[in-house]
Amino acid sequence: MQYLLKVFFKYFMSLVIIGTVAFDAIETPFGKTDKIVGGAATYASLAASYFCDNVKIVGVVGDDFNEEDIKEFKNHGIDVEGLQIKEGEKSFFWAGKYHNDMNSRDTLATELNVLADFDPIIPESYQDCEYLLLGNLTPQIQQTTIKRMKSRPKLIVLDTMNFWMDVAMGDLKETLTMIDVLTINDAEARQLSGEYSLVKAAKKIIAMGPKYLIIKKGEHGALLFDEDRVFSAPALPLAEVFDPTGAGDTFAGGFIGYMAKVGSVNFNNMKNAIIFGSALASFCVEKFGTEKIKNLTQEEIKSRIKEFVTLSSFVLEA
Repeated sequence: MQYLLKVFFKYFMSLVIIGTVAFDAIETPFGKTDKIVGGAATYASLAASYFCDNVKIVGVVGDDFNEEDIKEFKNHGIDVEGLQIKEGEKSFFWAGKYHNDMNSRDTLATELNVLADFDPIIPESYQDCEYLLLGNLTPQIQQTTIKRMKSRPKLIVLDTMNFWMDVAMGDLKETLTMIDVLTINDAEARQLSGEYSLVKAAKKIIAMGPKYLIIKKGEHGALLFDEDRVFSAPALPLAEVFDPTGAGDTFAGGFIGYMAKVGSVNFNNMKNAIIFGSALASFCVEKFGTEKIKNLTQEEIKSRIKEFVTLSSFVLEA
């Protein structure tokens, strides 16, 4: 427990996050929003910024993304040099409606706009990247980003989804040979591996290239695998979940932000990183969009981490 709390200092490892910066319109059983700022890179970079002082974002938006929207990144110390702004074009937009169980949703609108021909430009000032998070984009864009780094980062984490398994499996498998950590949900792990057992699925996926695999199980926590070890992290039971949008991206950002903070890549640090990522994700779902995670205090995060530690702590009686 003391070790976990010792990480609440700032560290200057360079972390680059690439992904969507977008507008969302969300409806859940608890209410609905008009257009609000969302996107994988938005959630991930905000989460990472609580642990790492050197977060840099790569993405693309239209000129409908105004200075006030960009200011939210700057308020968190996030470098936006890699955020392209396309004049006369609109930002990526997604609208969705969640069902009563909050585990399923209907997509009401998807407008690619500037994302349709996104070409990731890596500024020279980003070339000191030691930690790289590849948000859920096409496998080709993820590969291009890696290749445009002049030296390979110490840790590359990749997020993907079932859609790319359906339409670009070959490219996805090639990308898996280039990364260190893959983060997907349990359904995606089964689809990618062809195995129902998550233990068997993990072995097959790790054989494809990544050294570590994180399988997210929503309200049932997450599993971390390497070649011969497994760690099960709990999920925090919450009385109310207002909006699950971006929770997975927040998890990934918290995970890699913690890894950049401690500066050493090993299984034990990844176990802790999953707890920190889970804690940030648990905040995310308590409000709509980024409303909760953009206004956290270090004391709130410390308290939430303690809840996770207590949740999984026990004494084995003889």
